[in-house]
Amino acid sequence: MKILSFPKRTEWPYLLARLTLDLADIEQKVAPIMQRVRQEGDQALRDFALEFDRQELGEIAFPEAAFDEAEGTLDGNLKKAIQQAYQNIKKFHEAQRQPVEKIETMPGVTCWRKSVGIEKVGIYIPGGTAPLFSTVLMLGIPAQLAGCREMVLCTPSDHPAILYAARLVGVTKAFRVGGAQAIAALAYGTESIPKVYKIFGPGNQYVTAAKMLASKEGIAIDMPAGPSEVAIYADDTAVPSFVAADLLSQAEHGADSQVLLVSTSKKLLSSVNITLSSQLEALPRRDMARKAIENSKAILVETPEEAIDLLNEYAAEHLILSVKDAEQVSEKITNAGSIFLGNYTPESCGDYASGTNHTLPTNGFARAYSGVSLDSFVKKITVQHITESGIKNLGPTVEAMAEAESLQAHKKAVSIRLNSLISDRNA
Repeated sequence: MKILSFPKRTEWPYLLARLTLDLADIEQKVAPIMQRVRQEGDQALRDFALEFDRQELGEIAFPEAAFDEAEGTLDGNLKKAIQQAYQNIKKFHEAQRQPVEKIETMPGVTCWRKSVGIEKVGIYIPGGTAPLFSTVLMLGIPAQLAGCREMVLCTPSDHPAILYAARLVGVTKAFRVGGAQAIAALAYGTESIPKVYKIFGPGNQYVTAAKMLASKEGIAIDMPAGPSEVAIYADDTAVPSFVAADLLSQAEHGADSQVLLVSTSKKLLSSVNITLSSQLEALPRRDMARKAIENSKAILVETPEEAIDLLNEYAAEHLILSVKDAEQVSEKITNAGSIFLGNYTPESCGDYASGTNHTLPTNGFARAYSGVSLDSFVKKITVQHITESGIKNLGPTVEAMAEAESLQAHKKAVSIRLNSLISDRNA
């Protein structure tokens, strides 16, 4: 990694800039795919499978027998690992449930909020070189806990772990469809694939563009997405080999993965560089990881305060704090998707099985977005109840405000009730 020493704050925006894509150009390629799926349904899906994947798409839906076969053939140790991850993720997300709390804002006026699961959600799991069955858990478990009535999975992969995880989380329907056309199918519906109200899941730039186009038409999505990324803040208490391993665990996602290392210690940065090279050569996915590392940066700063400011400006998807008093340092972090504390908390654990969700905001969106949680799969509906005494207490306030806004019908809706109570009392 190239070490950049003591850059000026004016240089930070340039140094922290992500790789940019011409989204407008990608959207121009994706829009016709979306339109064809909207118009031609299943036939468009079959045509695109043949055109893009060189595959004859026969039955679009995964039959129940495919799930049975996946459960029967999956390695026993992997099954146990998936089950343990399921339990941990479920436990963490279950604790996010909030009991209904009725608040009496003034005598006779009671307000509260209830959570209702989004009825129909879509989960997209890409194919490619890594079968992301862990993402099935990360998206399916909170959907399951939220009580979503329909959970529709689209994936071009028939990896048994994906199907096993899908059954575990209660996926109601699953389809052999990938790419931007899968997002279109979930957004618009086809003869086979039902339309959903919100779409979740990672994917390449074409999938991301399809999600963004769907969101412009009123279909909710989990969040804007870009290449996965990690930032590590390490001092002389960090273990260089651990830091290098964490950097590479992110870099092996793909050549466009974003990797950033920040430190006040030049010695630490040099040590990480040495062990990074040797670990990289041992990786099966070293070619991808090498390209990501070539685009990465190690930044040497003067003070811990400067490091924290830089990290908050970067707003990393994953932020590892391999520093002394890591939890205290984390209190100063305002922009990050997920934080990992100390030498024994690798990002890999959050990716798979510690319990937190790995679907997180990238590309600086952590400044304003949270990662996926139970709340991502529910709607919050407010409820209020006003009694006779309540309308007497609150009514004059509303009348005065409606009068000031020249909304006489609003005022009348209150006045007619107040007058009826006076009439009843005088009767």
